[in-house]
Amino acid sequence: MTRPFRFFVRGLARRAFPALGSAAAVLLTVWTTMSATWSAEPIEVESVLLTPIQEVEVPAQEAGTLKRLAVAEGAMVKAGDLLAQIDDTDAQLEKTRAEIELDNARRNASNDIKVRVAVKAAEVAAAELQRGLESQKRYPKSVSETEIDRLRLTSDHAKLQVEQAKYDFETAQLALRVQQNQVQQAARQLERRRITAPVSGRVVQLFRQQGEWIEPGQAIARILRLDRLKAIGALDAASLDGDPTGRPVTLKLESPPGGQAESQGRVTFVHSEVNAVNGQVDFWAEIENPALQLRPGLRASLTILAKPAAND
Repeated sequence: MTRPFRFFVRGLARRAFPALGSAAAVLLTVWTTMSATWSAEPIEVESVLLTPIQEVEVPAQEAGTLKRLAVAEGAMVKAGDLLAQIDDTDAQLEKTRAEIELDNARRNASNDIKVRVAVKAAEVAAAELQRGLESQKRYPKSVSETEIDRLRLTSDHAKLQVEQAKYDFETAQLALRVQQNQVQQAARQLERRRITAPVSGRVVQLFRQQGEWIEPGQAIARILRLDRLKAIGALDAASLDGDPTGRPVTLKLESPPGGQAESQGRVTFVHSEVNAVNGQVDFWAEIENPALQLRPGLRASLTILAKPAAND
């Protein structure tokens, strides 16, 4: 940052925070002069708070009686596991009906008998008309004009019957697609009565009991994701020599008796604003917790590791 620009930033801070005066100017100047280079030294954070990285209240999607609870509080679940089942008797019957209608639609869609019959009838009518015309040409008074008109009408009608049969056949194809969609919708209605875990984690609370009536949107269970946690803390802005986002971290948790558990992670967010009162910047890091030894609500110390030296 050039010297004139540094003075401009400091003056801007004084105008923005007149009550704090030069202190705000210094803090803002420090923050804006951070380069893209990481600090050469590790940054020690005495206390960070562990919080869930993901917390989900799982709702019901359909109304009905809660037929079964498939989990208990404290159970570990994987994404997609069944949590609860809403009564699906009517939905099962609807799916069965849709499948029967699909079988019927499939039979109709594959049945081209009417088309073949209409084509044959049109061929016969056309042949009769042709014979009548040839006979009239050979023996002028053998076939009357009225009979020729009747034969022509019959032939034209037969051709239209072919078109109608083809139209009906194509309509049956579309009806099959509609019925296939009906079966899919019926299956979807069944699935919506299965309340499943959207994420892997621990069921920490159940809001409903078996046998209760459930409305759409009502929460059934609360799940905490525990295999990865968020460590929230604050950094002194003056101690930063750049944006630490993306830097690896080591979290240390005191564990009795006299032990210490370590977990690894990475800085994922650093707030863009400096607290003008204490000169600190809020940040958080995502911490791996595959063994689930860390729990939300605990406090621990954290070290933001230094950037490896670049090769010249």
